[in-house]
Amino acid sequence: MDNAVLSALMEKLMQFGLTRQEANIYLCLLRNKNLSGYEVSKLTGISRSNVYSALACLVEEGAAYLLEGETNKYTAVSVEEFCQNKIRRLNILKQELMSQIPQIGEDSDGYITISSPRHIMDKIYNMLEHVEYRIYLSIPQEYLESLRAHLEKLIAQEKKVVLLLNELPDSEIKGSITYLKQKKDRQLRLIVDSSYVLTGEMTGNSTDSCLYCGQKNFVDVFKESLSNEIKLIELTKGDD
Repeated sequence: MDNAVLSALMEKLMQFGLTRQEANIYLCLLRNKNLSGYEVSKLTGISRSNVYSALACLVEEGAAYLLEGETNKYTAVSVEEFCQNKIRRLNILKQELMSQIPQIGEDSDGYITISSPRHIMDKIYNMLEHVEYRIYLSIPQEYLESLRAHLEKLIAQEKKVVLLLNELPDSEIKGSITYLKQKKDRQLRLIVDSSYVLTGEMTGNSTDSCLYCGQKNFVDVFKESLSNEIKLIELTKGDD
C-alpha cells in the first residue's frame, strides 16, 4: 500500500480512538487475516513488545478478536462493524452527557468566529439539524453534495429549502427552490429560520473563517440582502 494512502487511512482510524501504532497494526490485520503477534511484528517492523501491547488494546477497543490456540492469533473486526460499534457507544455516551450536564441555554446572540473548513462544515451540519421552518443557503458547488442528504431530509419534513448556486448540480435536489447566481464567488451564506446566520469565505484553505451570529439586527440586514439578490435574479431571468 502506498505510504501516503496508508498514512491517510491511519489518520482516519485515529479519529475512532486508535493510536497511530494501533491503526497501523489494525490495517495489517485487515490485509492479512489471522496473524500471530510475531507475524504482525515482522510485517509492520514494530517491536514485538509494542505489538502485543497494541493487539491487546485493539481487542479491548473492539477492533480485533483473539483466536486462542497453540499459538494465539488475531483477526480484524470489519471496518464497518468496528466503526458502527464506536458510533453506537458514542451516541449512548452523548445521551448520558446531555442528561447529566447542565444546559447552557440558547445559542449566543453575539458574533462568533469559526475557523477552518472542517469546523465550518461541522457548524453547517449542526445548524441543518435544528431547522424548524426554512433555510436559505448559498455555498460553493463542491460542498453541496456532502449536504445533499441533510437538505433532502429537510424537504421530506416539508421545510423550505432555498439554494443560491454558482451552477446547477448534476442531479437536482428535488423540492428545493434553486436560483443561479449572476456572480460566481466562494462565499458561504446560510440563514436558518430567520434567526441564525453563518457567513464567510470557503476556499478549502486552512485560513478560511466564517462568522456565526444570532443577533436580530444583523440577521435582518443579512436576510434583506439575500432577498434583494433573489429579486434581482428573478428580474433578470428573462434577459438571458
